[in-house]
Amino acid sequence: MDGAPELDLAIPAGTHGAPDMPAMRPRARVTVAAKPLWRIRLARELPRMLLLGVSFAGLMASARYAIAPPRPAMPARAQPAAPARDLAAEGFAQLFARRYLTWEANDPEAHQRALAPYLGAGMESGAGLQPPAGGEEQVQWTDVVQERTVAPAGRVYTVAAQTDTAGLEYLTVSVARARSGALELAGYPAFVGAPATGSAAAGVGLREVSDPTLQTVVERALRNYLADSGAELAADLTSTARVSLPAQALSLEALQRLDWSPDGGEAVSAIVQAKDGRGARYTLAYELDVAQVAGRWEVAAIQMDPYT
Repeated sequence: MDGAPELDLAIPAGTHGAPDMPAMRPRARVTVAAKPLWRIRLARELPRMLLLGVSFAGLMASARYAIAPPRPAMPARAQPAAPARDLAAEGFAQLFARRYLTWEANDPEAHQRALAPYLGAGMESGAGLQPPAGGEEQVQWTDVVQERTVAPAGRVYTVAAQTDTAGLEYLTVSVARARSGALELAGYPAFVGAPATGSAAAGVGLREVSDPTLQTVVERALRNYLADSGAELAADLTSTARVSLPAQALSLEALQRLDWSPDGGEAVSAIVQAKDGRGARYTLAYELDVAQVAGRWEVAAIQMDPYT
């Protein structure tokens, strides 16, 4: 037609006149899988069950706290430590006992003067001891045989005193420490009986050594030990043995008994009979540490450690 615009439709080559079409997309797949019904119900109910369980645990905890609320743990009461030995107080008690039991009838003032430094206010002169009209008494030796703590700063000592006239006596002496730390008498003394003792039963309940080789080594070692024969003794000692020979040489006459020590270690207890140069005979007991070294018995210690 005249005056009508011309349409120029360009069709790409090779399309055979068909316009370009978009690329084809893959279609989505739906997979149907069979599951047990109980698993489906469990997955659906599990959150609710967990919530109920947590709630129940909270209720139980609240009830427990309401019925028996927790209490703060009380610290364990520390056991009081055993008081250390007070050598100064022991010496104080022994010195007082010696002066108390030493007197002369013809010089009672000397007894009072000797005790004056120990007496406090309100105590009688001479600590209440009035010597008889005649005679005298001397103390030969004293020793503390018992101790009892009566207060943090007070102790009662039982002093054994051997006197030349009354024999062996036991005296309790109360000793205290002042705030300054000074020792002082805490009261009058008292005569008491001896501490309880029992009869000795050597070797009862012990297991006897049946090894003849060990018996030979122990007997030989004790023979050289008692005779102060250090060179011969060294042949039966371990390389680390520490032994101090006795000052008085004795001759071993017999090994009466050899038992294993009750502590279960490698130690033996020997009872021997020995004689000194004057002809006096002794029954003695020795404990020896023994050890097997390279298949033979050796002695590691005899009765005591000289370095402790």
